[in-house]
Amino acid sequence: MPDALADTAPGTPKVAPNAAPADRGPLLRAHRRRARLALAGLALAALVAAAISMTIGLRGNIAFALELRAVRLAALVQVAVAIAVSTVVFQTVTGNRILTPSIMGMDSLYLLVQSVLVLALGAAGFSALPAGLTFAGEAALMALLAAALFLPILRQRGDVVLMLLAGVVLGALFRGLSSLVARLIDPNTFAIVQSVSFADFNTVDERLLLPCILLTLAGTALIWRSRHVLDIMALGADDAVGLGVDWRRTAVGLVLVVGVLVAVSTALVGPVAFLGLLVVALAERLAGTTRHAVLLPAAALTGVVLLVGGQTVLAHVFGNALTLGIVIEFAGGLLFLVLLLSSRLR
Repeated sequence: MPDALADTAPGTPKVAPNAAPADRGPLLRAHRRRARLALAGLALAALVAAAISMTIGLRGNIAFALELRAVRLAALVQVAVAIAVSTVVFQTVTGNRILTPSIMGMDSLYLLVQSVLVLALGAAGFSALPAGLTFAGEAALMALLAAALFLPILRQRGDVVLMLLAGVVLGALFRGLSSLVARLIDPNTFAIVQSVSFADFNTVDERLLLPCILLTLAGTALIWRSRHVLDIMALGADDAVGLGVDWRRTAVGLVLVVGVLVAVSTALVGPVAFLGLLVVALAERLAGTTRHAVLLPAAALTGVVLLVGGQTVLAHVFGNALTLGIVIEFAGGLLFLVLLLSSRLR
């Protein structure tokens, strides 16, 4: 994207329209310096959190302990990246910093997809399929359904109340249908569905690790290539179309990628409603910009720090007396209410 567009993207410091170029230079340099410092600080914090999580309290069979911790660390990093990237993209498409895929019911849709597949195939048939192949099919189906169901709602860009109500209704519908399916299957088969119905950052299905890594890398790479297009889309649908962006086609592609990333995070740790909202809000505050070249990595690194650091603190300081999912939901829920009330007051 040309520098002129980058400098007018959301999050750029406001300067007087008639300000001379020499007046804008120091502001822009200070703005970019802050973004670089924020990224460097977050990257350092993420590395420190990862190192501590791998080494704290090691005893006994160190090789075995390191292997277990490496698997958990890889899963937490994937979840942080997938949730952060999908939330940033979803908020850009909807034009609202309150909405997230989870608030709109996408993780509930994934649970419904898996419940229906388990019901159709049975416990034996579902377990007999390769885990990677099954997950890839679920992710693809999830992405297609997400695009078909949510794109009509996303056309109401800017109508926060309507989109929130639609998300609540769809989430309740998907959860209700999942409960109905759960009543139709036997208790042994239900255990498969229940394993992904609640957030759990301690238990990771290692069979899903490799396919999730590949999907997360592919989805993140596609989003990163579109970072400048996302800057233009953040200006609004009319402005983006005027600047040459095929809004509908681009939105469809982005929602498909968001659906896959939501499937990745939900398959690994279960549904986490407010994590995306929390990490993106913190990343925006730290970086001081909404330019996607900065916001995407900042949100991903913030997610890594929160998940890896939070899990380490709760496990080794509080002895797992609290679960990370509950802490995130509590903090994220409060932030959601604050953002919602402040937007209504404005």
